[in-house]
Amino acid sequence: MAYIDVFNGDADGICALTQLHLAHPRDARLVTGVKRDIELLEQVTAAAGDTVTVLDVSLDKNRAALIKVLEAGADVFYVDHHFAGDIPQSPRLKAHINEAPDVCTSLLVNGELQNRFVAWAVVGAYGDNLRKSAETVAKPLALTPTQLGQLEDLGTYLNYNGYGERIEDLHFAPDALFRLVSRHESPFGFIADAREHFEKLADGYKTDMGRAESTKPIAGSTDDAALLVLPDEPWARRVSGVYSNDLVNLFPDRAHAVLTEKAGGGYLISVRAPLNRKKGADELCRQFPTGGGRAAAAGINHLPDDQLGAFTQAFTTQFARS
Repeated sequence: MAYIDVFNGDADGICALTQLHLAHPRDARLVTGVKRDIELLEQVTAAAGDTVTVLDVSLDKNRAALIKVLEAGADVFYVDHHFAGDIPQSPRLKAHINEAPDVCTSLLVNGELQNRFVAWAVVGAYGDNLRKSAETVAKPLALTPTQLGQLEDLGTYLNYNGYGERIEDLHFAPDALFRLVSRHESPFGFIADAREHFEKLADGYKTDMGRAESTKPIAGSTDDAALLVLPDEPWARRVSGVYSNDLVNLFPDRAHAVLTEKAGGGYLISVRAPLNRKKGADELCRQFPTGGGRAAAAGINHLPDDQLGAFTQAFTTQFARS
């Protein structure tokens, strides 16, 4: 019998798995990747008696691989908040799927564990730009504004680290970062005891965000929907998602698409629905072959150059206020 833990390499995936490992310590094979590497179950070869945990990756994008794992006789615990589509029916599958725009996987795991490690759920929610949800769940902790700010910073930095086209773009490989984080029962323990790692993330985030902040909306943008283009550089790939979150917090009535140029042509895209209208991002991105995500935040792994016009039109139409 083997344990196999499959998780998104962003803040939400890492914080969700951290809670589960703190509650149920185990030696497990870790399967993860950059944030946009979501078809992770294809990497799993399971056998009867194995236990596979899947966190923060779309069931819709992993359905065929999930069915294969179940047919092999493995038990699967699947927790996620992205578009799922049809969920396979199997006595070996326990699926906790909630696509509401104000939840994330860390919050769902926190519910499963009855608030045992709620501070890590707060970090995951902040990482997914769910500030109101994070603050609501954090209330029983009676944290000071400074402490809440520390958890928000950590969530932002963990999420920032997950973005990139390849592992080499990141400051830490997601599996290595999980191992560092999950040693600590409290996020404050990680911040204090792993200061060198925390500061590496913080310094990288601040430097990359400083580069991005001079970017201006491109032609085709509207008052309701802004498109911005970043260059084909590692810093731009790292910052694309968190920069999208920052923009939507600054301009809560406007949707944002941050397009990062790719070396071989085309674009990597992060889309955020308006903070005050958190819906439609997933519907938009699923119109394109490599797109997916959730209602408030979604993306496209590769948009060919010749589809930029079609994307611009679909984006501005999707988020035009009537």
